[in-house]
Amino acid sequence: MENKVNTIIDSAKCIGCGKCVMVCPSETISMLDGKATITGKTSVNCGHCEQVCPVDAIKVTSLTELSFETFDADTNCLPPGKSDTAQLVRLMASRRSCRNYTDKAVNRSMLEDLVKIGTTAPSGTNCQGWNFTILPERKDLVTYGNYIVDFFHKINKLANNSLFRNTMSFFGKKDFKIFYQNYSSFIGKAVSNWYSGEHDYLFHGAQALIIVGCSDTCSMPMDDAQLASQNIQLAAHSMGLGTCLIGFAVKAMENDSKICAKIGVKPNEKYYSVIAVGWPDENYKHVCNRKAISPRYPVLR
Repeated sequence: MENKVNTIIDSAKCIGCGKCVMVCPSETISMLDGKATITGKTSVNCGHCEQVCPVDAIKVTSLTELSFETFDADTNCLPPGKSDTAQLVRLMASRRSCRNYTDKAVNRSMLEDLVKIGTTAPSGTNCQGWNFTILPERKDLVTYGNYIVDFFHKINKLANNSLFRNTMSFFGKKDFKIFYQNYSSFIGKAVSNWYSGEHDYLFHGAQALIIVGCSDTCSMPMDDAQLASQNIQLAAHSMGLGTCLIGFAVKAMENDSKICAKIGVKPNEKYYSVIAVGWPDENYKHVCNRKAISPRYPVLR
């Protein structure tokens, strides 16, 4: 994790309000002689101090302002309680996993803006160690898909070999048995359809992919990547795009390092989400119902 102090304070501007000291999670800043002063040796570079300063006396040089190509962002901070909760819930409940897409290409600027929006997600100890790989064209997606389908074709052949499957199960490795029982029939059909070009069960005809990962030096890499993925999917819906998480692609990458190498994954990186992106060929009329939940209220002693 990068914890170098990159904070600069203009003492001539500082009015000594102490707000930066109050919000700093790293105790990087202290009040000395009525002025905010850098006294700590480490920082999570979260930018809290810069954002809270009423006179713009603080700058965190490791951070850059977000700018977007496809829309004008409102850079005014939205205070707690000042947003429209009903519309936020409407957006979240309206987003669906899209499995039918048109053949219209997705503009690269939109894909790049989605990645930038992904970086507004929280991350453990503010690591911000995301890695985003964009496959912007259908031909790239098909090439990547061939890697995924080839992997599952091999796995399915092994799972369908009863001698191999039962031997692995005997030695306590029941993954192939579970795979055979739950997925073999569908995988066989999906692989056959992919190779024949009859139907795309993997990416559902999407025209682009965003692959979201994180550095293994981060404190919570999986959580960070999945939080960023949620932001991307919600933003995509607001732009008119459809998305779908492709778990089979993630599983293939987890188990075949050659696939990762082919798309440029570095040794200290791991990918946790593969998001299909495209213009939806679906039109839902109502928001989604959900399974009922029963919150727990434990009595702790």
